[in-house]
Amino acid sequence: MSIAALSQPIPEHAKCQPQVDAFFERRTCSVQYVVSDPATRCCALIDPVLDYDEKSGSVATWSADALLAFVRDHDLTVEWILDTHPHADHFSAAGYLKERTGAKTAIGERVVEVQKLWKAFYNWPDSFPTDGSQWDRLVAEGDVFQIGTMDVRVLFSPGHTLASVTYVVGDAAFIHDTLFMPDFGTARCDFPGGDARALWRIIQRILSLPDETRLFPGHDYMPGGRAPAWESTVARQKSENVHLLQTHNEDEFAALRQARDAKLPMPKLILHALQVNMAGGRLPAPEENGVRYLKIPLDALPYAVWD
Repeated sequence: MSIAALSQPIPEHAKCQPQVDAFFERRTCSVQYVVSDPATRCCALIDPVLDYDEKSGSVATWSADALLAFVRDHDLTVEWILDTHPHADHFSAAGYLKERTGAKTAIGERVVEVQKLWKAFYNWPDSFPTDGSQWDRLVAEGDVFQIGTMDVRVLFSPGHTLASVTYVVGDAAFIHDTLFMPDFGTARCDFPGGDARALWRIIQRILSLPDETRLFPGHDYMPGGRAPAWESTVARQKSENVHLLQTHNEDEFAALRQARDAKLPMPKLILHALQVNMAGGRLPAPEENGVRYLKIPLDALPYAVWD
């Protein structure tokens, strides 16, 4: 687990500069964030990870507990637990962290469409709610809420999934699976409900933010074996992003993204993770023997060539 405090001089465009601390989870190459208000010491936890080993079926809370330890050690108060989208490559720790902190949970409002889609995949019973009630708040384009004294602005960000959102807090934007670090490019769009053209359009919106805006992605895949990284800027993405440098319009980007996505295997945890994440990061209820079980539908997704 690596932790980095990210701080820069306050840009003129920013009404506030949140403190951003990043926690890299190496197993899934995910980045969790603690974004806090220096004035009030209130914070939000963004895209927290519940550890899961698919080989043994074991679940652990090391990554989420690291966030809790950081919050405790820095005398922070957790107001929000925010997911940017229903993750396909790791379990969300939102449910666990809500139990531990009492903070409110939130995700994009179109998660209800994702729930309905995957309810059919998993053949869940009618009793499984597809109204987003597993979260305390469903956020939409243009919504504003607060972390302490800081405004959080929501940008609807479809493309990678149909329910993704970006959280903009002062001079920082948490952009999940849209743009990655410039040397890795952009996110895949081939999941059910994904759309490369929609991703192009939200990338243009992100790049319309002031050049100094700090951008924080949901993953880093360390191309070339470099060390993990998770902060860029709008200006840097414009000048260095390897996919944006190859494409100049929506048609070219969609063609590039579709060609790349056709060669990618499905994430190894997609069928494991979505049944947890559709329930707000809650594990299935124990059965009569006290054991929890995941349900894996066969032949529901396209066949993947063996690695």
